[in-house]
Amino acid sequence: MQGARVNLKGWQQAAVAFGSAFGALLDPRRADLIAALGETTGKPAFQRVMQRMRNSAEGRDVLLERPRVISTQVSHAWDMPQNTFGAAYAQFMGSRNFSPDDRPPVRFMDTDELAYVATRAREVHDFWHVLFGLPTNLIGETALKVIEFEQMFLPMCMLSVVGGSARFNEKQRTLFFQHYFPWATKAGLKCTDLMSVYYEKHFHEDLEELRRSWGIIPCPDPKKSSL
Repeated sequence: MQGARVNLKGWQQAAVAFGSAFGALLDPRRADLIAALGETTGKPAFQRVMQRMRNSAEGRDVLLERPRVISTQVSHAWDMPQNTFGAAYAQFMGSRNFSPDDRPPVRFMDTDELAYVATRAREVHDFWHVLFGLPTNLIGETALKVIEFEQMFLPMCMLSVVGGSARFNEKQRTLFFQHYFPWATKAGLKCTDLMSVYYEKHFHEDLEELRRSWGIIPCPDPKKSSL
């Protein structure tokens, strides 16, 4: 895996986790701190995810081939026809001027395989945005953390939900807990095991058909929904 791994003792992991949590609360834009928090508190969760991937044919292929969501490996998404998953991902990234190469490397996992699982969890985040139709604002990111928690049981995800909702104004908080949170709890439980999906092999498929196949419930428009 790219990036130098750092082996930490128990007290060192606790110190990094505490410092990362405190720093992330002060500045939620610090992706490096959020990543460090996820790694130092998430090892048991990543181990469970890895075992589920091993029990899935498609998940085993992901672990064997170790695809990366980086520009050199996903650029063919930009060549996919309209209405495909790949085209939707390309539009999502391009319209926001996002790059798949911007995510920080994993540093605090014990083994290469576990480091890859943590990397994969980080890199498929934008695929999930596309599949669930979530915006990248504070409400959308917080809602996706609910789904990520239900899929992986990472403590960092729940901490992010708590931290994100604490930063809402009154109108945002009402909207989130009346609309986004009930939908996200249902959507995260109903869909397939999303960590065991080899997304790159589905770029050419119709987005709506994939959503149905994987049990994805896209986020309803809050202006049209009575959730």
